[in-house]
Formats: sequence, structure tokens, C-alpha cells
Amino acid sequence: MVDRNNTIAGWVLAAGIVALGSSILFGKVIHGEVPGEGKQGYVIQGVESGGGGAAAAVPLATLLASADIAKGEAIFKKCTACHTINQGGANGVGPNLYAAMGKAHGHVPGFAYSDALKSVPGNWDWEGMDKWLANPKKYAPGTKMSFAGLGNPEERAALLLYLNAQGSNLPLPAAPAAEAAPAEGAAQAEGGEAAAAAPADAAKEAAAAPAK
Repeated sequence: MVDRNNTIAGWVLAAGIVALGSSILFGKVIHGEVPGEGKQGYVIQGVESGGGGAAAAVPLATLLASADIAKGEAIFKKCTACHTINQGGANGVGPNLYAAMGKAHGHVPGFAYSDALKSVPGNWDWEGMDKWLANPKKYAPGTKMSFAGLGNPEERAALLLYLNAQGSNLPLPAAPAAEAAPAEGAAQAEGGEAAAAAPADAAKEAAAAPAK
């Protein structure tokens, strides 16, 4: 009987040791560092994992200043299925676009513009035409224009430049002012540090001078 009791006690003790070891191991797994914790699990286009935003858009005036009018002419070939652009050209699915820049939205006589487009205030200025080319249905909700839009800003700038050269010749918008050179700011900072250090240097010299 004693031997049996010892055996049972030994099995109970062994089971307890195993249970304790399993509990410790399980706790380490559960509370340990999760792989990839703090890191973005997958990449979203245009979003940086460090929390930074998307790059700022280049101003239209900057794009126009470096646009290639020949590239704009080539891009306009996509528009010839619906538009002419020569002086006195006939209307097609869309109106003739000669000298359109700077004109009212519904300026071509005899063309059946949609009420949606005619109701947009203002004229075909640089910004307005750029937004129209990017997304006609957003610029004039309810427009009959079936073109989905030209998503590339550089291509739109080149096309705008070509359109403007066909009888409009509006002046280009002024480019944004250039930012101050970093060297100038660094020089100002160094000058401020030197000015702040001058009184301290003078105090050290005064303390080092022998008493008279």
C-alpha cells in the first residue's frame, strides 16, 4: 500500500511540474512581442508607413512653365474624334475649340451645350480648364461630356499650353515665389549664436584678468 501511495504521489508531483512548465512557456508566447508589431502589415499606395502624408502637388503655374507644346499637340489627337481646333472649324460631337481659352463656358454659337456646363460660373481660365480636363463630370456634374479625364498633371499642362496657342494666347499664370535659400537661414542662425556667445566670452576674460 505504501509503495502504491508513493507511486501515486510521484505521478501527481510530475504532473504538477509539467503543468507549471507549460504555464510558464504559454505565458511567454502570449505576452511576447508580436512579429511585425508597430509596422504596417501591408502597403497602401501613396501612404508611408512612418505616418507621413502624400507629396504635395506641383502648382499648375510651375507645370506650365516647363510644359512641352509639341507634346500637347500630340495629346490633342485624342480629342479630334469630337473636336476641331482650327479657326472657323465645324462643331462635332463637341464644340470647335479655337480661341476657347478665356471665353465663357458656352461661347460657341449654335452648339447645344449642357445646362450643367453653362451653369458653371466664370470663363475657361487656366485653373478651370485644368480641372475640366482632369475630371469633366466633377467640374460640371451632369455634363454630356463622355471623356473620363486626363489624370496626368504634366500631360494636362502640355495640352493647356497647346490649346492656348490656338487663337487664345492668354498670359501664363505667375509662378509661385521661390522659397528662401537654406544657406541664408543658416547664416542668420550662426550670427545669432555668435551674438549669444559674445557676453559669455567677455565674462570669462574679465574673470581671468588679475585684480588691480
